Amino acid sequence: MPDEDEQPRAQGRALWSGVITFGLVSVPVDLFPANRARSVSLRMIDEEGTPLSRRYFCPEEDRPVDWDEIVRGYETEKEKYVVVTDEELDALEPEKSREIDLRRFVDLSEIDPMYFERAYFLAPASESNKAYRLLAEAMDRAGRAGIATFVMRGKEYLVALISEHKILRAETLRFHDELRSASSVGLPKLEKAEVKRVREMEQAIQKLSAKSFDRDEMSDDYAERLRKLVARKLKSGEDVVEVAEDVEDELSGGAEVIDIMEILKQRLEGQGRSVRASASSGGKASDLENRSKEDLYARAQKLDIPGRSSMTKKELVRAIRKAQ
Repeated sequence: MPDEDEQPRAQGRALWSGVITFGLVSVPVDLFPANRARSVSLRMIDEEGTPLSRRYFCPEEDRPVDWDEIVRGYETEKEKYVVVTDEELDALEPEKSREIDLRRFVDLSEIDPMYFERAYFLAPASESNKAYRLLAEAMDRAGRAGIATFVMRGKEYLVALISEHKILRAETLRFHDELRSASSVGLPKLEKAEVKRVREMEQAIQKLSAKSFDRDEMSDDYAERLRKLVARKLKSGEDVVEVAEDVEDELSGGAEVIDIMEILKQRLEGQGRSVRASASSGGKASDLENRSKEDLYARAQKLDIPGRSSMTKKELVRAIRKAQ
């Protein structure tokens, strides 16, 4: 569990809302990301400070390519492709559902950490407080994880539902064929180690052993050095460029940010309705930037925007504005 000074944060609105189902049990939940991007990234800009956009380029015709000229192809062999249309991809998407289909429970130790991909918190919907508490406590006591599937933004995910300190978490799992085996990497066959050498290694491990894991060791030193460099140059005014106001407005998200742990706390105390209401009232709901990528994609479908399946959220916003 994160400490108060390291609590994960999420957008005011849940990424996804649905129901955990198994047997006759039904637990409405909202899904929030359990981690946040904190790495420092550098944006490509021109000398005047205008952010640059990425374009597709045709090397044969020596020119940039517009979205309506782009199709996608599945490479069957070198330089041989089968073209797949947006409509065909849409037809392949799993049926939309608001259910987390919990299929079985397994011991948590049975799941290899290599399968874990990304973590999410499952917060109780305001009306599901009691059912949420019962499921979380029962799983906590049993030390079991639930294996489930659910559909979000047109993609089906395999997840492990884990109860930690009576709070449910969903860990998306990699599929089996996504993992590499040690033999596929080409590791050499292990030889039998000498007993004396093993004991020497055990002593070296013991010298560096600690009673607990120090989270300070997980800090990103490079990112911190980069932040200090930026702060120093900003203070001195060195190499500082201003983005044009209209461009800056287009790039800003403006979405409200609230504390996921506060959401969990208040909903478990039966105050979920007020949290949801305050979250949904913040920001301009009509702004395209504040809509989820799933909503933008649905709008792009209605507008028949080509290439929408491969677009990022910002690209969808620009394409929708252009098509309206």
